[in-house]
Amino acid sequence: MRRGDPPGQDELDPIERVSRDELMALQLERLRRTLDHAYRNVPLYRRKFDEAGVHPDDCVELTDLARFPFTTKQDLRDSYPFGMFAVPREQVVRIHASSGTTGRPTVVGYTRNDIDVWADVMARSIRASGGRPGDIVHVAYGYGLFTGGLGAHYGAERLGCTVVPVSGGMTARQVQLITDFRPGIVMVTPSYMLALLDEFEARGLDPRESSLRIGIFGAEPWTERMREEIEDRFDLHAVDIYGLSEVMGPGVANECVESKDGLHVWEDHFYPETVDPLTGEQAESGELVFTSLTKEAMPVIRYRTRDLTRLLPGTARPAFRRMEKVTGRTDDLIILRGVNVFPTQIEELVLRTPGLSPHFQLHLTRPGRLDVMTVRVEARPGFAGGPEAGAALRHLVKATVGVSVEVEVVDPETLERSAGKLKRVIDKRITSDNR
Repeated sequence: MRRGDPPGQDELDPIERVSRDELMALQLERLRRTLDHAYRNVPLYRRKFDEAGVHPDDCVELTDLARFPFTTKQDLRDSYPFGMFAVPREQVVRIHASSGTTGRPTVVGYTRNDIDVWADVMARSIRASGGRPGDIVHVAYGYGLFTGGLGAHYGAERLGCTVVPVSGGMTARQVQLITDFRPGIVMVTPSYMLALLDEFEARGLDPRESSLRIGIFGAEPWTERMREEIEDRFDLHAVDIYGLSEVMGPGVANECVESKDGLHVWEDHFYPETVDPLTGEQAESGELVFTSLTKEAMPVIRYRTRDLTRLLPGTARPAFRRMEKVTGRTDDLIILRGVNVFPTQIEELVLRTPGLSPHFQLHLTRPGRLDVMTVRVEARPGFAGGPEAGAALRHLVKATVGVSVEVEVVDPETLERSAGKLKRVIDKRITSDNR
């Protein structure tokens, strides 16, 4: 396995070498300033704080944050477009937004200082992944209103790398540029990395012979088995990055290449909590909640991400807590005949089944009174044992998850590829109900 060298102590930011106590003192100072900034300048926060009977002055230690109300995606949508900004619009130098496919888009703004902080944490993340100044970085995240492309771009430039801003799509061209420019690092969603893998093999190229030694993957949940698949077939480090536009963008947390044991949260800028998704009470594991500590244009207080994880003590960066790989989202949860199912659970089992590729979708229907889930999964090229593999996967799902599913093994290249996030769940139950 091709291994990137972890950064030496002299390469780390000074903040990465502080003690936990020093970091917590800085967090409290920044948290108190952020609460005051949000209360004074964002009408929504003034109203929510007043209704909850709390004031920024009530925060005298970090645990007091639990007394303050949550922020939700609906709050951001209700404040569309600029109601969450805490500075005059003229001081906002950048605007990003979600796609808005399930409602109004969520709009986020950045001051010049916010952009600098974002570039810094992204540079820190790339370095933690094994990147170094002078590396060529192939950025295949989408550019535009989506935060992925520009976040990766600014961070790689801040670290001193050479950036190839390819954006998403044009898979054949992506592979050609990787072959010609010989980048050492690729930044892309893990599902699209699999599409690149297919293109390499379709062109008769050995992915293990490519120049890539580090892949920095985010924007969607992915499993350890997918990491193994990518690392084995590309002979590179597959490293996890985490972020979301409402908090900053990519670069909120990142794995360290020397440990790959969870994502260290850059807690000097983002304060994490985990809460029970149903009660909102503090919990050892549950829904991830973030409070920004340094954002000027759009501070967020206790933002409910809907991502499910657990917080653990730091390792490679001892002062910074780690978050486990996101196992799913509260809104990705499928309740199938009373059983909770996450797409990542199915992914693990697909990758354990010989002959099946990582490309799959879950189709939910209700032909009668009961819901039915069909796993549509592509066979690997040249594999002819579809019925046997389908039966094996059905057995694994029943034995492991505890629910019966249908399995349809289809030919390679049958399922729609995406340049961004792979749509795993196709829910046709609503249509069935309305017939």
